[in-house]
Amino acid sequence: MRLGVTVFLTDLTIDPVQLARASEERGFASLYVPEHTHFPLHIGHDLPNGQTELDNGYQRTLDPYIALAAAAAVTEHLALGTGISLIVEHDPITLAKQIATLDHLSNGRFVLGLGYGWNRAELTHHRVAYGERRDVTREYVLAMQALWGDEVASFDGKYVSFTPSLAWPKPVQRPRVRTLIGGSAGPKLFAHIAEYADGWMPIGGAGVSGAIAELRGAFEAAGRDPATAQVVPFGTVPDAGKLDYYESLGIEEVVLRLPAAGYDEVLATLDTFTSFLDG
Repeated sequence: MRLGVTVFLTDLTIDPVQLARASEERGFASLYVPEHTHFPLHIGHDLPNGQTELDNGYQRTLDPYIALAAAAAVTEHLALGTGISLIVEHDPITLAKQIATLDHLSNGRFVLGLGYGWNRAELTHHRVAYGERRDVTREYVLAMQALWGDEVASFDGKYVSFTPSLAWPKPVQRPRVRTLIGGSAGPKLFAHIAEYADGWMPIGGAGVSGAIAELRGAFEAAGRDPATAQVVPFGTVPDAGKLDYYESLGIEEVVLRLPAAGYDEVLATLDTFTSFLDG
């Protein structure tokens, strides 16, 4: 089972070059970084996951695509992912170009981990209605996949459209970059994953065992091989029993949570995680 890491990279934490080098040197398989363009002072609703206060990570997050490009330049094998990217806060044609370029320059190492967003005010500032965010995300991803996969691409949807067009470079990964979706388990999420993604990123990994059959059922209903449905527990605090359990479920990758801290603290935590690496 492969182990990756994730951290809220900011201008106050370890930088992506240092972290990427250290992660690859120690044998970790992947590095994921999150995305928030800004943090509105008044969000008008509760914070996610029962939190009462948000740390600096939400307020000072680095742009994930630029951070991962820096990481790609100093590594050879490390998979480089967004965990998660808020697709609806981008222009899909421009983002398709950025992702294709990053996958091209990294020789096929990019992973698109995406989510729908919980911060209503942040989404509103990007002119996205909260209730439409899933539909907008779906359409943006399908439009990007057309640009990545088709020699001459076109798209005609409610939220994005373009006439027959050329778009290069194409991603190294075919027919699309590896795509994972975060969110709470349920029929709607799993139907979307089965339609346009490769797997599910459950935060922390809670409830995974009971949901795997449902996800595989969604793949089968979509005419896809249920055995190909990926599950990647994300932001996990590791212990040997938990990781052994995930492996017994057939899970092939788990992403461990690092502290949003400076070089010394992050590297010390990374070193403790090496005890969970195979071999």
